[in-house]
Amino acid sequence: MDGAMPRLDQFLATQSDIGTLRLLTCGSVDDGKSTLIGRLLFDCKQILDDHLAALERDSRRHGTTGEELDLALLVDGLEAEREQGITIDVAWRFFATDRRRFIIADTPGHEQYTRNMATGASTADLAVVLVDARAGVLAQTRRHSFIASLMGIRHIVLAVNKIDLVDFSEQRFDEIAAAYRDAVATLGFAGITCIPLSARHGDNVTAPSPRTPWYRGPSLLAHLETVQVAADSTGAPFRMPVQWVNRASPEFRGYAGTVASGHIAVGARLRIAGAARETTLARIVAMDGDRADAAAGEAVTLVLADEIDASRGDVLAAGTPPAVAANFTARLVWLADTELFPGRRYLFKLGTATVAGSITRIHHRIDINGFGEVPADTLAANDIALVSITLGSPVALERYADSHALGGFIVIDRQSNATLAAGMVDTVGNGATNITWHDTAVDKAARARLKGQRPVAVWFTGLSGAGKSTIANLVEQRLHALGRHGMILDGDNVRHGLNRDLGFSEADRVENIRRAAEAARLMVDAGLIVLVSFISPYRSDREAARERFAPGEFLEVFVDTPVDECRRRDPKGLYKRADAGLIRNFTGVDAPYETPDHPELRLPTTAAPATELAERVVEELRRLGYLGEE
Repeated sequence: MDGAMPRLDQFLATQSDIGTLRLLTCGSVDDGKSTLIGRLLFDCKQILDDHLAALERDSRRHGTTGEELDLALLVDGLEAEREQGITIDVAWRFFATDRRRFIIADTPGHEQYTRNMATGASTADLAVVLVDARAGVLAQTRRHSFIASLMGIRHIVLAVNKIDLVDFSEQRFDEIAAAYRDAVATLGFAGITCIPLSARHGDNVTAPSPRTPWYRGPSLLAHLETVQVAADSTGAPFRMPVQWVNRASPEFRGYAGTVASGHIAVGARLRIAGAARETTLARIVAMDGDRADAAAGEAVTLVLADEIDASRGDVLAAGTPPAVAANFTARLVWLADTELFPGRRYLFKLGTATVAGSITRIHHRIDINGFGEVPADTLAANDIALVSITLGSPVALERYADSHALGGFIVIDRQSNATLAAGMVDTVGNGATNITWHDTAVDKAARARLKGQRPVAVWFTGLSGAGKSTIANLVEQRLHALGRHGMILDGDNVRHGLNRDLGFSEADRVENIRRAAEAARLMVDAGLIVLVSFISPYRSDREAARERFAPGEFLEVFVDTPVDECRRRDPKGLYKRADAGLIRNFTGVDAPYETPDHPELRLPTTAAPATELAERVVEELRRLGYLGEE
């Protein structure tokens, strides 16, 4: 091959006179995405001699194209991909022609790797959606197109690949193009260009093919070189999320970050989103020194004329500031193998801010076949839905359609730190945004003083039959004898009233614990020692319950009884019925129980009688000062 492929930094620096097109290839399994990118690189002479020699060797070893070069191997870098002939990870490639430079994300087609497709779409300006000419438009074609739309992509190339396998049929091409346009008619794409091609043989990839004389449109490369997709983010209002507070010296304080949108110059007025006070921009500091101005995409440190309180997660804004809210609705792509359950606490990363919160409601799930809206109580992997979200504290937000930087977010598991979902803000301020907590003249401390105690929630958790209710009853009797004011919230009793509408699905269990925690918090506000006896099988739900209380007002007590012992006791006959299949989703049988990591107390019921264990709880309450002066 002639010449060498430049490094990415050289490539971007030496071609600043032409625009960069960020695109992704997507579609169903084995539609030829990797082969198409390999063909583009090969025909544009972007492959080094040693890479070409390696490709020839790999084609003989892993190839699926007989004696020909298997161009897909240029992109399918993982050994598992080569062995299976599929793409698993997102593969990034860049190349340039005389007219434009390109950054391409090759995304996997398998449904279980939809999360990778969403990653590639998040930074793309255009999507090349491949369709096998033999199979036509499939569910995964629709899913990827819908995600592309959600991610703000407005330009689509429908690449009807393997046209050679249908004898270069114009009729078949027209059928697929019409079916696709009809399928995505409601998604709001600004432009859809349909191209018949054969990635393997190069037809209409970089040059028009004589085998499709009926097609008079551009080749794929010609279209990519000329299509106009870029939106001018410098014309939007100035926004810069604070990445970190830069204290280079005791005399220097600046706010570092990347300008998300707009333009700012020294002397401009700006503020922290959500704050009433404005200030003046005194300096703009970049890697090469002070600058007069900065625009979208540039990493800078802003020095303000006045001392204001700002930290990571805040947003510096000029003009009309973004909304600051804790409630919003969003389009959510659920990526995890575990299901989503409304009410469960997660972490939400929005820009540079990370806050705890929960998905409070699933409005509807999208039926990917027709993009209709269907009811849903939970979300499974790759589901797409409209949801309501409530955060623990307000953050600066904008609709994703107006700002990708302030409207895009991810959902994170609080314990494993795994990314669970990608979301796009739809409306800001939805929900109970105008409701504030009403303080009363007689507060929690006054109520507790009247009772001569400190209020606390003692949360007993363990398997059914472990002895939680028995021990809690004994503790309440002991407190009563000591003249202290306690109250039991028992899981079975609460299900007779407050939670009588809930079943035993995982989603209902999450809501069951959320309501119990809220009820217990109100009782703690009343100055009581609340004994909460719930199986509460999930750590994340117990941690979410703990967060509803002030520090020192929540004690987790693990009533530790092996499941075999619980099954032997079986005071209500529940294990017997669950083992017979008469009860579904029973904890310890066909539903999990996650033992506490660091409970304040662990009560091994096989090592001591219930009376002794109850006394241990009372002694711990006395030691920590909850019983007041006796």
